Amino acid sequence: MWYYYICKRQVWLLSRSISSDQENELLLLGKHISKVFLKRNKISRKEILVDNRIRIDFLKDKIVAEIKKSSKFILASKMQLAFYLYYFKYYKDVLLNGELIFPEENKSVEVILDENLEKELEKTISEIESIIKTNLPPKPIKIGYCKKCAFKEVCWS
Repeated sequence: MWYYYICKRQVWLLSRSISSDQENELLLLGKHISKVFLKRNKISRKEILVDNRIRIDFLKDKIVAEIKKSSKFILASKMQLAFYLYYFKYYKDVLLNGELIFPEENKSVEVILDENLEKELEKTISEIESIIKTNLPPKPIKIGYCKKCAFKEVCWS
């Protein structure tokens, strides 16, 4: 879900199990920020894998929390978290709220799955399914995100 709002080509690549550079500096920094936040806040449980489909940073008091390096891509982050809430609602019959946490900015954003957000998610899910069904990935489009993207070599080499 997050990738859809950043780069549709990444959606297609991931659907084919083409993984990103796991040593990418931004990925490693994001993992480090999460680890420090969890330790500082004495949260022992981290990265919960649900049905081999979604991986949440942590769950506390009926709130699914996602830790992000920055709020720069807040729409993508919000939609990713909204998808998790949607998944819990429709596949686990559990109603939860969400919280995006940006430790480096000392800020958080509440995410509540309402009717409008559900409709937007369903539209996005349909568009993601269309992308995945194509035989070829969408053409690469140079955007600012490309400079430090973990898929850069796959797209531009």
